Amino acid sequence: MLRFLPLLLLVAAAVVYARVLAWRTAQELDSNSVELVDPTLRPALARLAEALELSRIKVHLYEVPMINGLAAADGRIFITRGFYDRFRAGQVTAEEMASVVAHEMGHVALGHARRRMIDFTGQNAVRMGLAMVLGRLLPGLGVWIAQGLMTLLAAGLSRRDEYEADSYASALLIKAGIGTAPQKSLFRKLGALAGQGAAQAPAWLLTHPKTEERIRAIEANEARWLKSSPDAPV
Repeated sequence: MLRFLPLLLLVAAAVVYARVLAWRTAQELDSNSVELVDPTLRPALARLAEALELSRIKVHLYEVPMINGLAAADGRIFITRGFYDRFRAGQVTAEEMASVVAHEMGHVALGHARRRMIDFTGQNAVRMGLAMVLGRLLPGLGVWIAQGLMTLLAAGLSRRDEYEADSYASALLIKAGIGTAPQKSLFRKLGALAGQGAAQAPAWLLTHPKTEERIRAIEANEARWLKSSPDAPV
C-alpha cells in the first residue's frame, strides 16, 4: 500500500487544485457578470430557444475586454464585453452572436465542462508524476518535457471539444432556420476582431482548430446531413 502512496498523493493534489481553480473561476464569473438583456439580440436567441423547445435562453455578459464566449460548469452561457461591444458597433450581427451562444450551448449539452475538469485533474496528476520521474533522469529538463507533453495532450482534447460544439451549433442553427452562414462568417472575422496577426502557433499547439478547418468540418457535416435526411438533426 505504501508504494502507491506517492501516486495517491499526486492524484489528491491534482483533484484539490482542479476544485480550487473551478471555485475561483465561478467566483470570478459571479462577481463580474450580469444577465445580458438586449432587445436586438432577442429574436435570434428566441429562434434557438424555440428550436430546443425552451421558453428562453439566458445569456450573461462577462465584463472583460477579450472577445470570447464561455460555458460554465454549471451550464451558464457567457458573452464577454469585448464581443458584445463588437456587436453594438455593427461588426458582428445578431445571427453571428446567436452562433456563439449555440456553440457554448453545445459545450454544455455535450458535458465538455465536466469532462475538461476530469481531463485537467488527470493531466495534472500525470504532469506531476512525469516531472518527478523525468526530473531525476534529466535534471533541469524533465519538468519542461513533462509540461510540454501535457500541453500537447490538452490542446488536442480541446480541439476535439471545439469540433463537437461546432457540430452541435450547426445542427441547432439549421433547425432554428438561421443556417450555418453566420457561424462560418463569424469564424472568418474572429482573427481580425481579436487583432491577431498573420503568425500563428502550429496547429497541434492550438486549443482551437484553424478557421479553415472548422469551416470545412461544418460544410462536411451539412453535406452528410442533407444526403442522409432532408431534415437537419439536433
